[in-house]
Amino acid sequence: MTKKTVFYIVFFSVLVIGFYVGLTYAIPGFSSGKKPIVGKVNPFSFINQDGKRVTDKDVAGKVNVVNFFFTTCTTICPRMNNYLKPVYDQFKNEPGVVMLSFTSDPERDSALALRKYADSMNVDTEKWIFLTGRKDSLYYAARNSYYIDNPKNYVKGTEDLFLHTQFIALVNKKGEVTNVYDGIKPSEIKEMQIAIEKLLKE
Repeated sequence: MTKKTVFYIVFFSVLVIGFYVGLTYAIPGFSSGKKPIVGKVNPFSFINQDGKRVTDKDVAGKVNVVNFFFTTCTTICPRMNNYLKPVYDQFKNEPGVVMLSFTSDPERDSALALRKYADSMNVDTEKWIFLTGRKDSLYYAARNSYYIDNPKNYVKGTEDLFLHTQFIALVNKKGEVTNVYDGIKPSEIKEMQIAIEKLLKE
């Protein structure tokens, strides 16, 4: 092996190592193979389907599956929640998982309306919780806690643009949004189910 060949081997080895180290510092989670965290969930306080207050502390330390919908929706919301039902069925006996469905139409979706909707879904509301509250607080949570809607949409006020999204946020035990999934794509729902199992082991 010539000196020139040795030089090139050493040079490119150093280059590859340097590139890897650079990516490790530039991209959080690169070295561990994990995706970077999307964001951190802010403290919240809302009312559930039974008229009881639920806060971020009540779901702390659990994997949270979060979406926004409204009970009178006839388009994407029924599809999304129907796709979420198998997720509920898979983890309904798992104490480390809770599902949160926030309304984006609190003027119509009272606690009573949410209770009727939950009953129609035939779910245990200790495991799948339906929440309402102030519209500005709900929209803030969607955009700035769960990142399922672009914060740029929050232009002048909550009346400017109605929140209507099929995206679902997955939150780890630390209260960090690890990923956002398209709730009307079965393939992404399956990806999320696998991700939930991984988060439970962390």
